[in-house]
Amino acid sequence: MKIGIVVADFNSEVTHPMLHCAIEHATALKAEITHTAHVFGIYDMPPVVKRMLERRDIDGVVMIGAVIKGETMHDEVIAHAIANIAAQLSVQFDKPVALGITGPGMTDEQAAARVENAGNAVEAVVRVMKVLEELAK
Repeated sequence: MKIGIVVADFNSEVTHPMLHCAIEHATALKAEITHTAHVFGIYDMPPVVKRMLERRDIDGVVMIGAVIKGETMHDEVIAHAIANIAAQLSVQFDKPVALGITGPGMTDEQAAARVENAGNAVEAVVRVMKVLEELAK
């Protein structure tokens, strides 16, 4: 199983350790990370995710980011928009797209405590790929 990862560099003190956890979990599951792309923030992910999904050497994509609460509701707006786009792209390309994006509404401390959640996103992609393979038989 070949996975692409798109990671947001915004809040890199959280997202870069998340990327490391995702890679470790993929290795444990015997999934291959074929492509990794860095973008500024999670809102910048959709065109990169779409391009990855168009590739034949990628079976699914993991999106990694951390949406930390600020003084406005911006974190909620961005997180909801990205979740919607991820679901649309998954259906459009018939490939799993997992949200390894923590938040919204988190503090810096809560975000740091959820670094290992990136492994859950890898797990989700691998499991969906297995189900899709079974259904294709």
